[in-house]
Amino acid sequence: MTVEESGLIYKTTSEIKGPILMVQNVRGVSYDEVVRIRRPTGEEITGSVLDVSKDWAMIQCFGSTSGLDINIDIRFTGDVLRIPVSDELIGRVFSGSFRPLDGMPAPLSTDVRDVNGGTINPAARDVPSEFIQTGISAIDGMNSLVRGQKLPIFSESGLPHNQLAAQIARQATIPGKEEEFAIVFAAMGIKNEEADYFRTEFEKTGALSKTVMILNLADDPPIERLVTPKIAQTIAEYLAFDMGMHVLVTMTDMTNYAEALRSISIAREEIPTRKGYPGYLYSDLATIYERAGRIKGKPGSVTLMPILSMPAGDITHPVPDLTGYITEGQLILQRDLTLRGIYPPMNVLPSLSRLMKDGIGAKTTRKDHSDVSNQLYMAYAEGTRARGLVRIVGVVGLSDRERTWLEFADQFEQRFVNQGPYENRSIEQTLDIAWDLLSILPEDDLIRIRESYIKEFHPAHKREG
Repeated sequence: MTVEESGLIYKTTSEIKGPILMVQNVRGVSYDEVVRIRRPTGEEITGSVLDVSKDWAMIQCFGSTSGLDINIDIRFTGDVLRIPVSDELIGRVFSGSFRPLDGMPAPLSTDVRDVNGGTINPAARDVPSEFIQTGISAIDGMNSLVRGQKLPIFSESGLPHNQLAAQIARQATIPGKEEEFAIVFAAMGIKNEEADYFRTEFEKTGALSKTVMILNLADDPPIERLVTPKIAQTIAEYLAFDMGMHVLVTMTDMTNYAEALRSISIAREEIPTRKGYPGYLYSDLATIYERAGRIKGKPGSVTLMPILSMPAGDITHPVPDLTGYITEGQLILQRDLTLRGIYPPMNVLPSLSRLMKDGIGAKTTRKDHSDVSNQLYMAYAEGTRARGLVRIVGVVGLSDRERTWLEFADQFEQRFVNQGPYENRSIEQTLDIAWDLLSILPEDDLIRIRESYIKEFHPAHKREG
């Protein structure tokens, strides 16, 4: 053990097991402390302290441990992971450990932030109240996103959630305002072709010029997967609360993050809970999600849309289950809709945006928005019920009224939910499509819409006028 200006150097590594190193006879070491590991070639790689006891420390490496032996130099820095932040990060692409992937030099800034940050104090939170137009009717019309909201997308393997995430990132705006969103896009455990898709998609549409991309690949170390969303939120907080920007953070896939957390927990020999996940999964997810929002007196905001895949479509799986408790709703993608060629394959019935009521209405979208949304829910629910009856009694066994509901459900999926991946609908277009669909139903069945709105917006009354 020798001493350098930057900290103690240990040569007491007793075991190297994959990306995990065990170092003996350590003192004054803390959990999450950054570690510098020097290869025999002189190259340094970074690690982080996973666990620490009286005289030993467990280290997880960010890079490959190939070629390392137990005589390597281990230097504990006495500090946690920090990154330089500035508005020059916009337009850049980084790895999950904040290495540049765009061929440009590493960012420099006098402002260096701890990636672990902290959640927003509930007393300092401002109520989200501004409607965000995503250009996607199933979201804007029935599950509206509000600035500062946390609204996750629940998906399954093989569904187009990545395509949907890219579309939302490209199209998100606040109607009637000049402000553009800055995008912080974090991907965890994705394949190389998925990373290429995101970079190509953002570059060709020009979205990269307002985006910070952080890409963690499937073959990158698990510890890097745990750092990726923290880096993303640190950048988002700086852009929002220091620079006054409106930031949309998209994270995919939080299930990969949770899997990495589980593998680290197993390495630390912690007692597992449901499906092998650590007991602190809820609080760990909360430390990421609760960094989003609005702060009183600050003009900027952080809106969060995490994406997670439900194994076998199980919504009771720990990751979606706990995410639902922390966030303000969920958008649910369904395989059945994909098989019928509908994009985005969003099942609006179990989907929910708890803050929708605070962001819509005459001052933000249109005065009929709430009533139209409620009527669409009712009519589509009746149509899906009629669709279930068809499997039992056939179409001929349905009443005329049930056949009308069934036609509405089919048209609703084809004309309202279904749209192109590059189709950007305004909220007015979305509501006009909704009224065209509601005109399929007799006016007496429009019981969720007040009479004055029917006279003003119903296509039949417009023609009469």
